[in-house]
Amino acid sequence: MAAKKQLAGDTKKRKRVNTETHEAPYNSKLVASKKHKPNSAGKEKKKAPLTGRERRLQSKELAEARKKKRKRHYTLEQELARLWEKMRRHEIAKEDRAKLVTEALQKMKGKIPEIAGSHISSRVLQTCVKHCTQAERDAVFEELRPHFLNLAYNAYAVHLVKKMLDNASKKQLAGFISNLHGHIAPLLRHMVGSVVVEHAYELANAAQKQELLLELYSTELQLFKDLVSLKESRLLDVMSKLGLQKGSVLRHMTSVIQPILEKGIVDHSILHRILLEYFSIADKSSVTDIIQQLSSPLIVRMIGTKDGAKIGTLCVKYGNAKERKKIIKGLKGHIDKTAYHQYGCMVLVCILSVVDDTKLITKVIIRELQSILKELVLDKNGRRLLLQLLHPNCSRYFSPDDLASLNLSIPSLSLKDQSEASTVTETSKASLVDKESKEDIEVAVDEVNKDKTSVDDSDLAESGKKDPFVRRQELLIKSGLADNLLDICIESVEELIQSNFGKEVLYEVAVGGSGGIMHPTLDDKINSLHNAIASLAAKPKPEDSQEEHVLENFHSSRTIRKLILDCPKFASTLWEKALKGKSESWAHGHRSERTKTCKERAAAFN
Repeated sequence: MAAKKQLAGDTKKRKRVNTETHEAPYNSKLVASKKHKPNSAGKEKKKAPLTGRERRLQSKELAEARKKKRKRHYTLEQELARLWEKMRRHEIAKEDRAKLVTEALQKMKGKIPEIAGSHISSRVLQTCVKHCTQAERDAVFEELRPHFLNLAYNAYAVHLVKKMLDNASKKQLAGFISNLHGHIAPLLRHMVGSVVVEHAYELANAAQKQELLLELYSTELQLFKDLVSLKESRLLDVMSKLGLQKGSVLRHMTSVIQPILEKGIVDHSILHRILLEYFSIADKSSVTDIIQQLSSPLIVRMIGTKDGAKIGTLCVKYGNAKERKKIIKGLKGHIDKTAYHQYGCMVLVCILSVVDDTKLITKVIIRELQSILKELVLDKNGRRLLLQLLHPNCSRYFSPDDLASLNLSIPSLSLKDQSEASTVTETSKASLVDKESKEDIEVAVDEVNKDKTSVDDSDLAESGKKDPFVRRQELLIKSGLADNLLDICIESVEELIQSNFGKEVLYEVAVGGSGGIMHPTLDDKINSLHNAIASLAAKPKPEDSQEEHVLENFHSSRTIRKLILDCPKFASTLWEKALKGKSESWAHGHRSERTKTCKERAAAFN
């Protein structure tokens, strides 16, 4: 204790001594600053503050210096950018542009692969390739050829690669496609690289397309692609010719397709072709997994191609109620664009023909179609949706390819194929009755039915469970679509009846639809439409006017003739309102036949 007190006393004493001598505690920083503090005589003058303009110039110089250190060809890129600003102008003369292009290519010679990935230089190269001579273009192609694969992964260089392919000769394109051998699957898994493969696939001929596809089917075909000829265009034909095992092909295709779908790279037609081939050999569980993945807004990005629309149709046909709901909701907001599309409209046609949830279809699809109804009637592709409801699967309105796409099936999920399989099973069962016991028969039947789906499976209603006529009534009549359609036809009867596409919708509406679906609910409006057509026919023949009468116009005269033959009520209205008492004026040329037919049909109706 005494020692502690003494120590404390010494401390206080030291502090007291420091206080008495007025010595400040030692501070090394303060001492150092005092040592080096200049005298007042040697003080430096303070620098004047920089102006805003001087600061900007200084920062710009620093940025330029950093870029020169970081970018090897920075100075060259600046020179090329100045040339590019001149050569890309629209008003420049061809001779002047050619000189600038040649100058730019001379500056880039030997360095093209290195600068092709720059966002500035790649644009300069694209312009040069577009406007240069064929000899200069070939020189650029030869310099880039060993580096095409690396450039295909670059976000800026990919545009240059596409431009080179667009201007490539047949030999150069064939060489590029052969260079892709062994790299198709990795490129398709890359967001940028997949664009290059798709572009090459679109430009390729049939043999080259098959060369690109074979690599994605199996590892054997990567090595022995020359064993397959162009005759074996389908995967099943290739497998039967080479004796490939179905299991190994499925495993390889699954390893290729799954990473692509997980990344959402579904826009390319080459993938759509692969998926169609995959569906042709895949078992039930594999197909169901793919349909489940695609039953989302992804389907909107696929239906822009012919094969993509087929994939969309198959997803609608074989998806369960939950998956169909996802597909329809994914199309929300895109209905008008899809309806006008050559291939996309067939997916909507399939939805109207298969899906039983008519309330959802009315809410998402029909309501959006009603706002553009007149445009749909007059559009080549849009009218198909209306015609499918008025007259389903009619060969007059749908081409054989369209009907074939609606009738597509997946073998492992098809009810028809499974019905045939069950028939084979029953035959096998009958043949075994005399040879084996009942227990052995059941075992044999189980083996035959392995990997098959029951015909009564509720998830595989290819055409829906609801009666097609009832479905059409709910979509056409109860939704109010037919009522609005009749209003459009009555208001624009003259325009529609003389239109190449509108006349078909007008005809189907005037006869009441297939099976008389619009009778008797809308009989009054149908009669009003008949009167409107008859009023047009009752107008006097124009003598000096360049406008044609509806009975002389190519489209309207044939539509009226069909209506006379198929709708006696219309024939009676037309005779009473337009032709009675005027037969002599219409009794010459091709019009006389229509007048005679109308009179006969009207008499039969009355």
